[in-house]
Amino acid sequence: MHKILEKRQLSDNVFRMRVEAPLIARERKPGQFVILMVDENFGERIPLTIGDADDTSIVLVFQTVGATTMKLSRLEEGDSIPAILGPLGNPTSIRGLNGEKPGRVVCVGGGIGVAPMHPIAQALKAAGNDVTIIMGARNKSLFVMEDEMRKIAGDKLILITDDGSSGRKGLVTEPLKELCEAKAVDEVIAIGPPIMMKFCALTTKPYGVKTIASLNTIMIDGTGMCGGCRVTVGGETKFVCVDGPEFDAHQVDWDQMFKRMGAFKPQEAAAKEHVCKAGIF
Repeated sequence: MHKILEKRQLSDNVFRMRVEAPLIARERKPGQFVILMVDENFGERIPLTIGDADDTSIVLVFQTVGATTMKLSRLEEGDSIPAILGPLGNPTSIRGLNGEKPGRVVCVGGGIGVAPMHPIAQALKAAGNDVTIIMGARNKSLFVMEDEMRKIAGDKLILITDDGSSGRKGLVTEPLKELCEAKAVDEVIAIGPPIMMKFCALTTKPYGVKTIASLNTIMIDGTGMCGGCRVTVGGETKFVCVDGPEFDAHQVDWDQMFKRMGAFKPQEAAAKEHVCKAGIF
C-alpha cells in the first residue's frame, strides 16, 4: 500500500499527488513512469509518468479523463493506493552526460505534459545545458507547475496561450520556429498532446534540429503485453512502453498513432459513464 502524503487540485480536472514509494523514488530517472491500480479487487492498471521525487516519495500529476483517473481523484491525503509498479520505461537521454557536451535545449510542454517534462528539465539544467522552456495551454487557468519550471528556466520560460490570457497568444511552434531560425537550439524535447508534438517535429525538421517526443499518452498496460501502444518509428514497429516512451519525433508515423489512440474510445466512454452512474464521481 502506498500512502497519499499530499494532494492538490491544479485546475478543474488536473490533480497532483505525492505518494509514499521509497524504492521507486530512489531508482527513478527522468522520463520514466509507473503503473498503478486504484482498486485492488477490481480495476484497470494505468501508466502515469513520474513528475518529481525525493528520497521516499514520488509525485504523480494526472488529468481525470477516464474511469480510473476519476477514482484516483477521489482519494484524499491519508488514503492509500494499493499497487504501484515501477520505475518503468527507458529514461531520457540527458544531453551533457556520458562525455557529451552540454548544449542549448528547448523543452516544449503542452498542457499536463509539463509535469513529466519537469524532472527532464531539472536534469538538463543540472548537466550544464542552456534550457529554454516553452509552456502551452488553452488558457491561463490550465497551466500547471509554472513556478517550478520558472525556477529552472528563469527568464527563458515562454508562456503561450490560445486565448492570450497569459504570455503570448498563439501556438508553441511559433517561438520554437523563432529559436530555430536564430540557430539558438541544439535539441528539442516535446511532451504534450500528440498533435502538438507532431507539429513541433514538422517545425524543427527543416532546420535539422534533433527532436525527441514522449509518446506516453498512448500507453495502456505499460509492460508490452497488450500491444495497444504499437507505433511505427523509422519504418519499424515499436512498443512505446518498453522501447520508449521517447522516440525521434521526425521518425514517428504520427497519423498511424492518431488512429491507434482512437481504437478504444467506445470502451473508455462506456467505463466513464458507468463510473458516473454508479456515483463514484
